Amino acid sequence: MPPARLADAASLPRVAEPSTGRERPVLGVSTAPHGLEGEGFPVRRAFAGIDLRYLDPFIMMDQIGEVEWAVGEAKGTPWHPHRGFETVTYLLEGGFRHEDSHGGGGIIGEGDTQWMTAGGGILHIEAPTEQLLRAGGVVHGIQLWVNLPKAQKWADPRYQDIAGGQLGLAGSADGGALIRVIAGDLGGHRGPGITHTPISLVHLTIPPGARVHLPWPAHYNALAYVLAGRGFAGAERWPMVMGQAAVFGDGDSVSLVADTTQEGRAPNLELLLLGGQPIREPVAWAGPFVMNSEDEVRQAFADFRAGRLGRDLPGRLDS
Repeated sequence: MPPARLADAASLPRVAEPSTGRERPVLGVSTAPHGLEGEGFPVRRAFAGIDLRYLDPFIMMDQIGEVEWAVGEAKGTPWHPHRGFETVTYLLEGGFRHEDSHGGGGIIGEGDTQWMTAGGGILHIEAPTEQLLRAGGVVHGIQLWVNLPKAQKWADPRYQDIAGGQLGLAGSADGGALIRVIAGDLGGHRGPGITHTPISLVHLTIPPGARVHLPWPAHYNALAYVLAGRGFAGAERWPMVMGQAAVFGDGDSVSLVADTTQEGRAPNLELLLLGGQPIREPVAWAGPFVMNSEDEVRQAFADFRAGRLGRDLPGRLDS
């Protein structure tokens, strides 16, 4: 099934606007700095500078690209370890191949998601597809790190391959905006992502000038990140552009508005709305490991060096 488009929104079930409750205020808007990841692909550090108390249960998020690769230029990541959290990769454009030391793997393309639970330890690699290397093209997406509570840090590794056609789809109350639920629940519409930590992860496409007012669990935190386009967050109408994140305060609904004027290459406001139930446990984070103490992080590095974070590596993706 092809990925959903904005034109589909009017024919989908609707998410009703909240009629009671308190709309969440915007506490602030931050701008993501640029960086390089893996073998040298460009990213925006979406949550850089945001206090962990507003992110919990999330650790970090990178916006991958938007970058257009020439033939043979596309980059990925070498084999590397993880322990103590989950990685979520969601692609808007392009393609990646995944392989891990517990047998998970596959190709994800436009609208697809791969959800990897590192748990007690895993090794994996992400590489551009053969098509992308052969013909070049655009890559655009995100990778989100979701923390695991102490009781789940040692869970068995797991890999979920979620096709774009499996996402929970809905329209806004007026049918003008498209809502894709990747994980969790939004107004009774559920996403396919299976999570250890209760979260909701939603991709919104809002046409120029349109407003969405959505219910949001009061016991979750709430963040919005602009993937493309221009818009405003909250009743205060904080301006936001690509690469900026809004942090919301307490309440049980959020509102977002698309600017009446958008760029030609980004005709709509594209953003992620995400939040979860805070874990409220100590976080010790170093490189690819997210644990509860520095001793646990040191142990993770020692286990990696000793080859205890997974079985023998499978064959190269291009073999």
